[in-house]
Amino acid sequence: MIKAIYTTAATATGGRNGKVVSEDGILDLEVRIPKEMGGANNNYTNPEQLFAAGYAACFDSALNRVIQMSKIKTGTTSVTAHVGIGKNEADGFGLVVTLEANIPGVEQSVADDLIAKAHEVCPYSNATRGNVEVTLKTTTEEISA
Repeated sequence: MIKAIYTTAATATGGRNGKVVSEDGILDLEVRIPKEMGGANNNYTNPEQLFAAGYAACFDSALNRVIQMSKIKTGTTSVTAHVGIGKNEADGFGLVVTLEANIPGVEQSVADDLIAKAHEVCPYSNATRGNVEVTLKTTTEEISA
């Protein structure tokens, strides 16, 4: 059983054509159906973008924890989460995710090992395991600011 060390809440009104607000009001966004799914335009955020942002931030934190615990020296990491939605076999909908992690300053094999370990640690990965197809990709490029 997990003992929560942090809990938050957000309320959605109007579904995909409505609004989401966190309990503290910091997150307060209008959401709309993306154009690709029949919406009018792409001028608003949507649940998939919010999920991608959360997963990317969480995974990058998990990756940095794994790096720290492994005592490996790297450059500044970044994670991009690509989230897709589509029909599943049960005539419902499902998600597909590709996580692209850039881990500069290490060999490709080390980067691949680190991302695999982060995938075991990340709460989003653990929550989606067995329910969402997740593909892991790594690069080791030095990115200048």
